[in-house]
Amino acid sequence: MHMADALISPVVGGTMWAATAGLIACSAKKLKENNNDSKVPLMGVLGAFIFAAQMINFTIPATGSSGHLGGGMILTILMGPYAAFLTMASVLTVQALFFADGGLLALGCNIFNLGFFPCFIAYPLIYKKIAGEKPTQRYIFAGAMTASILGLQMGAFGVVLETLFSGISELPFSTFALLMQPIHLAIGIVEGFVTAAVVTFVWKARPEILEIVTTSKPVEYFTLKNVLAGLLVITAITGGALSWFASANPDGLEWSMSHVSGKEELEAPDKGLHSLLGALQKKTAFLPDYNFKKAEEKTGTAKSHEGGEVARSEEGKEEEWPNVSAGTSFSGLIGGAMVMVLSGLIGFGVRKFQHSR
Repeated sequence: MHMADALISPVVGGTMWAATAGLIACSAKKLKENNNDSKVPLMGVLGAFIFAAQMINFTIPATGSSGHLGGGMILTILMGPYAAFLTMASVLTVQALFFADGGLLALGCNIFNLGFFPCFIAYPLIYKKIAGEKPTQRYIFAGAMTASILGLQMGAFGVVLETLFSGISELPFSTFALLMQPIHLAIGIVEGFVTAAVVTFVWKARPEILEIVTTSKPVEYFTLKNVLAGLLVITAITGGALSWFASANPDGLEWSMSHVSGKEELEAPDKGLHSLLGALQKKTAFLPDYNFKKAEEKTGTAKSHEGGEVARSEEGKEEEWPNVSAGTSFSGLIGGAMVMVLSGLIGFGVRKFQHSR
């Protein structure tokens, strides 16, 4: 559900950038006030895990579409909304800048859609109400499933509204919404199962980790070591090998656009802010579409994906599945490492500022 710049006007993109920046500042302030250093390693490792997990698109049967994990609920349940939002912002920023996944103009929209709704709406108003203060496995499953589905529904509708208010594409509101919501319902069900599985794994290994979200009681680093090590191993396997098995079908957003307009990709304006940010992204994205640059891309003669997303196949040729690729493996590992460093630096920087005061 990474929006491309072709869907977004500069006014809407700038507004969502401002809203997202405000949420980042608020989250950093709240995290600073919560004197809990144990969240810093969790931010890094969980951020890397979500980056790797988002590389795997899973097929939605009987639709010709696919979806990928959003990850917002996993982050929020295990770290709380403020650390989760900062981590999600780190993941999406790395994806946009270095892998051309989602447009730079649309980055504020993407962070808002995938971060705000699960962190600040679905978690406090849905998950916490169901799971309670002392969750059991049954209530974790029910809460994760319900919150994941509804959080993704809100994010998908956010995409529709942002496209509508931008007014630069010819996607009719009602038809676009009637396609976006059902396909993301199916994606949300899968996300709910994955969220429940990850949270249950952590809860069984170290139930006290969930306590750091609702209390200010810190968890000692040695308590987290086994969980962090386990998540790092899963992250490396996911980004380094399981990413080969990603579905080649268009994701829910691309699928919806193709059924409305006949095209999975829309052309972005070739002037103004769209052109400027598109050119900038070409320079920063050294692993476009999670693979090594091809020779024609290095010389600037290749046609790039509009809004910052690069085509998954060359000259219309269907890719083999599984797509065993050294470039994909390298992207999964280096991208996860970059997110881990960025998320960790943000958490460390916030905590260091608090200690210095």
